Amino acid sequence: MDTIEKTQYTVNDFKSDQLVRWCPGCGDYAILAAMQKVMADIGVAPEKTVVVSGIGCSSRLPYYVNSYGFHGIHGRGAAIATGVKVANPDLTVWQVTGDGDCLAIGGNHFIHSVRRNIDINVLIFNNQIYGLTKGQYSPTTLKGCITNSSPFGTIEEPFRPGELTMGARGTFFGRVLDVDMKSSHMTMLAATKHKGTSVVECLVNCVIFHDGAHKYLSEKTTREDRTIVLEHGKKMIFGKNRDKGLILEGLNLKVVTIGENGITENDILTHDAKTPDPTLHLKLILMSGPEYPVALGVIRDVEAETYNDALTKQIADVQAKSSVKTFDDLIDSVEQWEM
Repeated sequence: MDTIEKTQYTVNDFKSDQLVRWCPGCGDYAILAAMQKVMADIGVAPEKTVVVSGIGCSSRLPYYVNSYGFHGIHGRGAAIATGVKVANPDLTVWQVTGDGDCLAIGGNHFIHSVRRNIDINVLIFNNQIYGLTKGQYSPTTLKGCITNSSPFGTIEEPFRPGELTMGARGTFFGRVLDVDMKSSHMTMLAATKHKGTSVVECLVNCVIFHDGAHKYLSEKTTREDRTIVLEHGKKMIFGKNRDKGLILEGLNLKVVTIGENGITENDILTHDAKTPDPTLHLKLILMSGPEYPVALGVIRDVEAETYNDALTKQIADVQAKSSVKTFDDLIDSVEQWEM
């Protein structure tokens, strides 16, 4: 009996014929490249892939991917992605959104899609600014930052996408840096394998309106000392010399140096992305410099029933108990007349 060989896709299979129109040097290019590589690796056909977006620089991305796409309206990407997945559960659905599109006008849709645990992949392009509308501060802009709409500095505390995800009882959260292609690919690949709402915060640079927003992390000479790439089941070790790690001291995380004060590698925490308990995951999400390294990679990845699976099961259960199984059955079940 002949066997059907699985199609091997390449990055080119997911590149559209459209010219990419982001500014030269924009961090969005790197995230697009990582995303297309993941699409090729998971082996889902372009016609079984859907990319949904709202409004913003990042939301132009559906034009650049050879797949089905939906360039929606401001902040409504999550609602559209939900509808696509529920109506077509066999499709792989990506939602691409920015920090303004997702966390300001789209904030309510975002938290409820996370709470419902719909099986979609959400990429939040966080450049801490509104780029498309020319440099206003966004919900993730750091307090005190001078922008075109805050000439004397912002007076608001920013949202942290990971903290918001955890507050909505999210099952998956990862964080990537635009200049780190290796961990970006690893994290997005894990997101596609997760059943549920996979949220990946992408720290990207806007070279025009907020250049250097993530410079503290992205500088090549210091990046390994200022970030930690987390992997499930592996020790939380970081640093250029791989000699620093994280331990718990009481209820708090603490950075230690291996080989000093009797600290050995055995003392370092092992990352458990799979534990349902969100306590340590939240602490890792909230780490910031200079006291702590910023956590990259997959921080949380736990199993829970998805909204779309629960809905499909509920429909099947109700249909099994009812004589009304289709819309035609419903029409035929009531009194009718012809005119």
